[in-house]
Amino acid sequence: MEQERPDWQPPPPPASEKNTDVNAPQMSELSSILNIFLEPGKTFESLRARPRFILGGILIIILASLFQFLLINKLGFEHIVKERINNSPGMENVTGEQREKIIEQQSSPIAQAIGYAAVPVVSVIVFAIGGLLYWLGANAMGGSSTFLRGLSTWIYSSIPPAVVGTFANIVVLFLKAPEDIDIVSSNRGLIHANPSMFLDGREAPVLATVLSTLDLFSIWGWILAAIGLRVVSKISSGAAWSIVIGLTLIGLAVRVVFAALFKAPM
Repeated sequence: MEQERPDWQPPPPPASEKNTDVNAPQMSELSSILNIFLEPGKTFESLRARPRFILGGILIIILASLFQFLLINKLGFEHIVKERINNSPGMENVTGEQREKIIEQQSSPIAQAIGYAAVPVVSVIVFAIGGLLYWLGANAMGGSSTFLRGLSTWIYSSIPPAVVGTFANIVVLFLKAPEDIDIVSSNRGLIHANPSMFLDGREAPVLATVLSTLDLFSIWGWILAAIGLRVVSKISSGAAWSIVIGLTLIGLAVRVVFAALFKAPM
């Protein structure tokens, strides 16, 4: 039986995916939230090596809940419900007594509690769907992604627009008189940094919905998402932008349908 050569050594194992990320910047989740504003590329490199999303997701949920709380506190829950019901399609055929009964039911403490609870629940669902779409889209483009990487990319690309947009909306909320706030369009915020600000959304809801897509905060999020997909999923810039634009167009199509059905900009 032939003896093994004493100087023989087994070949080195193939480089694993972990080994390719050893030079990635090491950031805590808190520092990642801060650095996404200043160094998004390095932040996403860190997220590729170690996906993180809990603190970022909680931050976005807190901001959305804070704006909703302040809006309700200023206008009153019943007033908001009344305005939305009165502007709903088909309500012109409802008698005044029936309308008041609907408003009373939807203004109950239970309905108000459900309204507050809906923000975190809907946010978590959106996070999960967004992470799934980024994961599938990146892999379809030949990238190397996972669900947690897709989820991290979705959440962290949303943080800067959410932070700046929420604080800007809070400032406008405090400056505006209650009677000057349009309840119908307040679901999109009080600041409309897009061409829809020049339209009456009640008269042209579909056009206002289309134009609202070209929002400065949204574009900021698209840029960060494209950077994140390219870095985290190891795909080209063209592939990353294809995913971002494709999902934006799908979302716009859904919003246009709802705008046409409910006669209100979405």
